[in-house]
Amino acid sequence: MPDGLVEAFWEYERALMADDVPTLVGLFAPGPTTLRGDANGVLVGHDTISAFRSTRGGTPARRIVQTHVQVVDDDHALVVAVTELERGGRGLQTQLWARTADGWVVTAAHVSAPAPALDTHIWRVVGDPLVPPTGAGPLDGESVAVKDLYAVAGQRIGAGNPAWLADAWVEGSHAWAVGALLEAGASVRGIARTDEFAYSLAGTNVHSGTPPNPRAPLRIPGGSSSGSASAVSLGHATIGLGTDTGGSIRVPASYQGLHGIRTTHGAVRRTGLLALAPSFDAVGWLTRSASLLAAVGDVLLPERPRDVRRDLVTVGGLTALAEEDVVFVVDSFAASVGAVREHWDLTDLPDWLAAFQALQAWEAWRERGGWLTTRLDTLGADVRGRFEAASLIGEDRANAALRVVEQARRRIRELVGDRVLVLPSSSSVAPLVGTGLQAVRDATMSLTCLAGLAGLPAVSLPRTTRDGLPVGVSLVAAPGRDRDLLELAVSLEEIR
Repeated sequence: MPDGLVEAFWEYERALMADDVPTLVGLFAPGPTTLRGDANGVLVGHDTISAFRSTRGGTPARRIVQTHVQVVDDDHALVVAVTELERGGRGLQTQLWARTADGWVVTAAHVSAPAPALDTHIWRVVGDPLVPPTGAGPLDGESVAVKDLYAVAGQRIGAGNPAWLADAWVEGSHAWAVGALLEAGASVRGIARTDEFAYSLAGTNVHSGTPPNPRAPLRIPGGSSSGSASAVSLGHATIGLGTDTGGSIRVPASYQGLHGIRTTHGAVRRTGLLALAPSFDAVGWLTRSASLLAAVGDVLLPERPRDVRRDLVTVGGLTALAEEDVVFVVDSFAASVGAVREHWDLTDLPDWLAAFQALQAWEAWRERGGWLTTRLDTLGADVRGRFEAASLIGEDRANAALRVVEQARRRIRELVGDRVLVLPSSSSVAPLVGTGLQAVRDATMSLTCLAGLAGLPAVSLPRTTRDGLPVGVSLVAAPGRDRDLLELAVSLEEIR
């Protein structure tokens, strides 16, 4: 056995159990090639791993039950340890150690632990299935993660808030969209987590935690359809049923490398759906393929004549609202599909966004204020802040915002016309967990509010930055052209 290796191994184990971050950081090799992997993905580079250590908050208590060492040479050894968790179950830890002038350090590590029977960051209720299909059809064999805003017969709507869940009644029937999917052959896998009352774009619920983003470890999943998105991204379900008011389908689709659609406002019935802001709420869904995204549309969307017009346009002033790596992806995509670059007068965009947010907030308080008035302390800080601000909006301000929204709706529809607008689905890649989110939220909503204001359909297509992180390209068209966008998405799936 190489001198000092066993001592270094046990030093690492003691630091892990004590959440001694400085010692853990020092025991991983410096440099950009150090690796750490687990079920959520691979972290590359000492700095990335150190950031993970700093935000992790410790690891479950365990003990080492077996240790095997395979010596490579005098300065390198592979250590494989079998671990036993205090709560039960066994895992495995594999580490490649190297001797340096300062002692032994880990150059690569892989950790496996027993998978939870129920990942409560993703699911509130889950089954195998939770609800079987009620018919047969084009969605035979597909499974649905239902955002916790939709009625599922025999279950309660939790809306991401435990106090609301405690007061909720058991639903006697399915929401229309849930029932239609079941009749088409899909099953309901479970009820997926959402941000509280869908009033967020982050996916970081203070009560149930942050669902994982397997395509971008250590980064937020995007909300408020976060649980549905993570379930699809992880393969727990094939269809994520969600909603999109200000971007809650497009943002998690962008952050997690999924296909997603926000439908034309009112195109899919919202019966049995808990509202946030009815003037902007729209049914949407997420999948891992464009073909399945379109197949769901064939079930949920009304029949309409196809529109063969597919002139694509891009607007530099909109794309420039995103960060540089996103701009590169969107511009490259636009060039590959022959999108025509146009200049739009966006002078009024800040006013449009302010009106959107004001009217959304006023409606949100109108919908939930009666219940929340004495229960604001049940909310996480970010959502509470939004509802507190919403409670201060009076009729005069709401009416003024409504007038701006109506003007914006007419103008945006004129600008889009019979073309397809190409723009970023979000202003950035998924931010790191624990970082400030308000600036990203504001920039993203400057982009996503356009479809919301005008009630337009929008499809998010998954693409990848030069650094390998997921990002979305959004296609927006005139009201009722949902099926056209879905057909276009299928035809563009192979263009990367």
